[in-house]
Amino acid sequence: MSNLKNIGRIIYSVIFIVFGVMHFMMAGDMSGMVPSWVPGGVFWVYITGLALIAAGVSLIIQKHHYLAAVLLAALLFSFVLTIHLPAILGGNMMSMSQLLKDAGLAGAALYMAGGFCSSEG
Repeated sequence: MSNLKNIGRIIYSVIFIVFGVMHFMMAGDMSGMVPSWVPGGVFWVYITGLALIAAGVSLIIQKHHYLAAVLLAALLFSFVLTIHLPAILGGNMMSMSQLLKDAGLAGAALYMAGGFCSSEG
């Protein structure tokens, strides 16, 4: 069972590292997703990419992984509230899948914080 937990943790973590790298590779395209009321567009894409990579690495190497999981959940919920929900309320129902993806990933991060990461190292 422990091997399954480790495999799941590593897969989950690598996904965020890939998402983070994509933020650096596609920063110009992603800057349009930053809410218009937030100044600095592409700057926040880079910061988000860095945060995603840091969270993924932290979860893999299991250093400060509780904090990383909680902050990752907060970041993902901020995407739900500031990007996806306003898009849905504006009539873009295609954003529903992104909202559900980010909410699910945030829930998994909280699950990790409460279970896998409960003994901070």
